[in-house]
Amino acid sequence: MPLYEHVMIARQDLSNTQAEALIEHFGTVLADNGGKMLENEYWGVKTMAYKINKNRKGHYALLRTDAPAPAIQEMERLMRLHEDVMRVLTIKVDAHEDGPSVQMQKREERGDRGDRPDRGGERRERR
Repeated sequence: MPLYEHVMIARQDLSNTQAEALIEHFGTVLADNGGKMLENEYWGVKTMAYKINKNRKGHYALLRTDAPAPAIQEMERLMRLHEDVMRVLTIKVDAHEDGPSVQMQKREERGDRGDRPDRGGERRERR
C-alpha cells in the first residue's frame, strides 16, 4: 500500500487530550477503510504565520500512514467536514523516515543552523 504523511492543524481552544483524541479518531477511520496509522506525533500548540478562522494558534500533529487511496480520500473528506480541523496537508512519500520528525528534534540535533556555506563568516561593509 502507498505511504502518506499528513500534517493537521486543529483549533487552539481544544485541550491537549481532545486534540490527541482527534488524531486517534482519524486513525480508526483509516483502520475501518483498510489502512493503518503507523505513527503519530503531537507537536503541540504553535503560533501560525497568519490567522485561520480567527485563530492565531493551533494544535499541530503529524500522521504517518500506510493506506489505500480510497481510505485516504475518506479520511480527508471527514477532516474537511470536521469543525475542529482547520487545515490538512497530505503528501505521498516513498518511505517514512526513522526517528522523530524535524519538528520534534532538538535544535542541536538538526544541525541546520550555524555554519552555512553561503554566509562564509565574514561581514560585508556598509556603504
